[in-house]
Amino acid sequence: QPNAMGGREVGGLANQLAAHMDFSTPNAIELVQRFWQAPNMAQENGLKAIDMFQAVEQGKIKVLWIMSTNPMVSLPDTEQVRRALEKCELVIVSDCKQSTDTTAYADVLLPALPWSEKDGTVTNSERRISRQRGLLPARGEAKADWWAICQVAGAMGYQSAFSYRSVHNIFREHAALSGFENHGKRDFDISLFSNISEQAYQDLLPIQWPVAKESPNGTARMFTNGRFFTADRKANFIPIDVKEPQIAPDEDWPFVLNTGRVRDQWHT
Repeated sequence: QPNAMGGREVGGLANQLAAHMDFSTPNAIELVQRFWQAPNMAQENGLKAIDMFQAVEQGKIKVLWIMSTNPMVSLPDTEQVRRALEKCELVIVSDCKQSTDTTAYADVLLPALPWSEKDGTVTNSERRISRQRGLLPARGEAKADWWAICQVAGAMGYQSAFSYRSVHNIFREHAALSGFENHGKRDFDISLFSNISEQAYQDLLPIQWPVAKESPNGTARMFTNGRFFTADRKANFIPIDVKEPQIAPDEDWPFVLNTGRVRDQWHT
């Protein structure tokens, strides 16, 4: 999971906001809205993958832009995914391979960068941000996802909001949001990087967040001061009632079956 944390830091799921905030965090929607000066902010969770493809089939979603995944292989109920893609009015797929089970349904196919050509940062599950530099130059007409998004946003009239020129620009803004009206109230804080120079960004060494004024060298271990990110700043112990699996083997159905996928097949 080299970027499991990184995807969450930037609000990569439908129930998240950027900078490790979500729709249930008090005042988070309004805070992000003011930082980005975004009058049309989402006010509630979006649709997660399964629900989203059901909404596509129902005609509620008419445009789908698929990046960095292959839903015709990785999602359950392949036939439902197939029906949704066939019905969707506009399917755009960004991929580093021309022919996949999903690109077969693309109305627009965009050449994307594979892992070894990507440029930016990743964050692993111990909060360690690492600078990732492309091993190879981009081939052909392949472009970074952020560049493609900015081009489309600009064509839709949002040039000023998506005027990024480099991953360095984006990282600085990401860091600034993490520290915006934070004052130690939120765990994710890399505000020390909000003014990082381009050269310092290029030379960035792996570091664990938070990285703020109080922790300029990063934070190897959190909560050593006994204060937590809860309403009363105390750790919460939450008792649960253990439940047996809803479906378990019995004499009539003695087998447990799985998909047979192993680690290296994840997301193809």
